[in-house]
Amino acid sequence: MNHRDEKTKQLIAVAVAHVTQCPYCIDGHTKLASRKGATESEVMEAIWVAAEMRAGGAYAHSVLALHALEHEATRTAR
Repeated sequence: MNHRDEKTKQLIAVAVAHVTQCPYCIDGHTKLASRKGATESEVMEAIWVAAEMRAGGAYAHSVLALHALEHEATRTAR
């Protein structure tokens, strides 16, 4: 079994902490990532990946709003 190094695990945790929006987790995992050798650039990259994933959910679910608008337009056109 392959095990990830601690720096990588902490960078993943930084990303997850941003998606779950846990300020204590963000603080703790960012500090641990830094202690394990993560650079500011690596931490920011993890945060950007999290932001892309979070925004992706909003984009993917936008079809629900479009369907609701379509339904309302059809209902009011009758």
